[in-house]
Amino acid sequence: MNHSTCLALATALGAVQQAAASGFIDDSKASLDLRNFYYNQDTRNAKAASDKEWGQAFMFNYQSGFTEGAVGLGLDLQAMYGLRLDASGRAGKAGEDNTPGSVFPLSDGKAANDFSKVGATGKLRIAQTQLKAGTLMPRLPVLMTEDGRLLPQTFRGYQVDSKDLKDFNLVAGKLEQVLDRNSSNGQGMSIGGANDPQKGQFSNQFYYGGVDYSVSKQLQVQYYYASLENFYQQHFLGLVHNWQLPVGQFKTDLRYFYSTSDGKNSSVSGRADGYVSSGYYGPGVNTGKVDNRLWSALFTYALQGHSLSLGYQKTTGESDFPHINQGQGRSVYLITNAQSLKFINAGEQATVGSYAYDFAGLGLAGLKSSVTYIRGSNIRTAGRDNREWERDLRIDYVVPAGTFKGLGLTWRSAVLRGNDSADKDETRLIVSYSIPLM
Repeated sequence: MNHSTCLALATALGAVQQAAASGFIDDSKASLDLRNFYYNQDTRNAKAASDKEWGQAFMFNYQSGFTEGAVGLGLDLQAMYGLRLDASGRAGKAGEDNTPGSVFPLSDGKAANDFSKVGATGKLRIAQTQLKAGTLMPRLPVLMTEDGRLLPQTFRGYQVDSKDLKDFNLVAGKLEQVLDRNSSNGQGMSIGGANDPQKGQFSNQFYYGGVDYSVSKQLQVQYYYASLENFYQQHFLGLVHNWQLPVGQFKTDLRYFYSTSDGKNSSVSGRADGYVSSGYYGPGVNTGKVDNRLWSALFTYALQGHSLSLGYQKTTGESDFPHINQGQGRSVYLITNAQSLKFINAGEQATVGSYAYDFAGLGLAGLKSSVTYIRGSNIRTAGRDNREWERDLRIDYVVPAGTFKGLGLTWRSAVLRGNDSADKDETRLIVSYSIPLM
């Protein structure tokens, strides 16, 4: 049992002893979230098989309030269950590398009939500072929980958040394990290049911390630091400005990441042992060493339900952009975080264009749509084409009123070309509904 789980259970026992106290029960809330997920990935060349999967998820979420007193205790609980309705293609059987599909884990060489994961999070609050230990789902510039399949990715560790200083939000934490979106088991963390499940290298030490400062109602600046032991250290600077124009609104979003090697990844012997990053493997290069700078700028103009965004992103250095990546899907805090590709190869330059529309202005409350096109070029990574592109279409509808209020319907489509791992067409259909229990 890892340290974060032990601390979560200890906090839970203390909270149970005080559960009768006002606040713990009175401020509690619970829900049963349902998600029906269909996934169809059609590979257009012979380098990988197609993947078709369909499943139903049941996710119970309980969040307690806090006990009374200067130090308040609380407890959050999660229980998630995914049931396979159908799986064919790559998901129906193990491939040559024995890798699972995107939605279900493998069981005896085939997609599992079902899988589950449970989590407990102990909470402690003093004033406006909270300590959490146990199951965590961070959404920070240096780590984004991935929730693009049947069940979300979760982590185990510790995190402290503080809003005691006016206009500041402070965050710090340590993660020890990750439970991937198609796995019931906790494991160490890795990056692209070292994440092979059989012979890769992993770490149980991911540290992070940062601050969000609201300079004004229109301007926010950010700084974050993260380190995955023996792999990389990373600094992030961000700026978001919202400008109310006489007609419409204009948003500026600037981001910069500076990533360097750490521990065993810094040495030739460590990289020979497998502590390596994907990236450019050309002549005279320290093969596998983390060396990446990434900056981006995204500008968005919004008016009466319309939203138009244009952006540019560039990476420099000899490695790909490092981030927690088990090889089974990930999200990154980048303007190029597309449905499938991420556009983070060594040397890659990407242009982004997107258009979104909210149909509420036409009397169709709950209906939204968007289209995004991203094109990457100048990729330095050996063995790949030097350019790639992706086009994403998305339609979301949430029933706004009536018997089925809150029922969500989502259609997502992606077409990607140029990346030598595979040219693909991908479709996702999602039906979601949340049932409040208390």
